[in-house]
Amino acid sequence: MATAEIITIGTEILLGELVDTNAQFIARQLRDLGIDLYRKTSIGDNKQRIAQAIQQALERSNIVITTGGLGPTVDDPTREAVALAMGVQLVFFPELWSQIEARFLRFGRQPTDNNRRQAYIPEGAIPIENQVGTAPAFIFETPDHAVISLPGVPREMEYLMEHAALPYIHQRFPQTGIIKARILHTAGVGESQIDDLISDLETMSNPTVGLAAHSGQVDIRITAKAANLDDANQMIQVIENQLRSRLGNWIYGVDSETLEHAALQSLRSHQWTLAVIESGLGGELIRKLASEEGPLLGGELLSTPPEPGSLKNLTREYQLSRAADVGLGVMLIPGKEKQDVHIILLSQDGEQQYSRPFGGPPQLAPRWAVNHCLDLVRQL
Repeated sequence: MATAEIITIGTEILLGELVDTNAQFIARQLRDLGIDLYRKTSIGDNKQRIAQAIQQALERSNIVITTGGLGPTVDDPTREAVALAMGVQLVFFPELWSQIEARFLRFGRQPTDNNRRQAYIPEGAIPIENQVGTAPAFIFETPDHAVISLPGVPREMEYLMEHAALPYIHQRFPQTGIIKARILHTAGVGESQIDDLISDLETMSNPTVGLAAHSGQVDIRITAKAANLDDANQMIQVIENQLRSRLGNWIYGVDSETLEHAALQSLRSHQWTLAVIESGLGGELIRKLASEEGPLLGGELLSTPPEPGSLKNLTREYQLSRAADVGLGVMLIPGKEKQDVHIILLSQDGEQQYSRPFGGPPQLAPRWAVNHCLDLVRQL
C-alpha cells in the first residue's frame, strides 16, 4: 500500500493568520483512495527548509503533496525548493507561459513580469495546467516516488487534486484496498471514562480505534483497511457493535449526525415542544435548537444574568407563556478562576437541576454548557 505525506507551505499558516484547510481536504481524499497518510507538516516560506522537509518526507513515503508557494512573488519558493530537493534546475516551459497569458486575457488583463516566474518548474517535472487559476502545478517523478505540488488557494487546489493529482496517483500507485472511517459521537461521559471501558480496542491494529475529546462530548473514530468497501464496513460494524454494547446511551450519533439533531429527535419521539431561556451563552443554544423546524416554540436571550435561585421560576414562566411541554433554562456566570453553570430542565417527567463549576479554559465554557443542555434534552 502506497504511503503519503502532506506539506502545506506558507508563513501565514505558521503565524496563525490562515487556517490550513487544504491538508484536511487532501487527507480525506487520500483516505478514500486507500493511501496511508504518515504525516502532515507546515513550513514557512523558506526554500531551504521546504527542500529539507521534502527530502525527509521522501525517505518515509512514496507520495509527497505540497500546497502553496506557487504564486508569482518572491516569497513563493516552492518551485525553487522542489528543484533544490531533487537536485535539478528550474527551466522555463513556454506552454505554461502561454496558458498563463491566455488566462489573463480571458479576464481582459495582461500578466506582469513576475507572473513569468510561474512558468518555471523543476527540470524533468510534469507540468499541470491550472484551469481555475494562474499558478500552474507540477509533478516530479522518481522511480519509486512522486512530489506533487499544488497551489495553496483552496478552490484551485481542490480542482487540481480532483482532476490531476488523484487520477495520477490512482494510475501510478494502484491500490489493492481502501481505508474507511466511521465516527461515533458520545455525550455525558468523559474521555478518561471511555478510555477505561474500551482501552483494549484502542490497541488494535486493524481496525484502529481512537478518541478525540471536545468540550462536552467525545468522538470515537473507527478506521478499517480492507480490500473493498463491503469488507471495510463489516470490520467497522463488528467494532461498532462492541462499542455500543459497552457505552450504551452515551453514543448519540454517527459521522455527520449532531447532538442538536439527537435532542430534537427525542422531543419529536415524545411529541413534545420546547421553550428555552439562556444567559451567558451568546444565543448559541437557541440557535442550535432552531436549526430544524418543529419542537422549539421559543427562545429568549436574557439581557442581564438572573440570580441562580430564580432560574427555575423564570424557566417555568417562559415555558407557560409559550405553552411548551418542556422548559429549559441555562445560565453561565463568568469568573476569573472558574465559570459557574446552572441548568434547569422541566418536563412532564419532573425536573432536573444541574449546577457545577467549569474549570476548563473560559472560552470553552459556553460550548460545554450548550452540549450539556442538548444532552439532557436528548435523554428525555
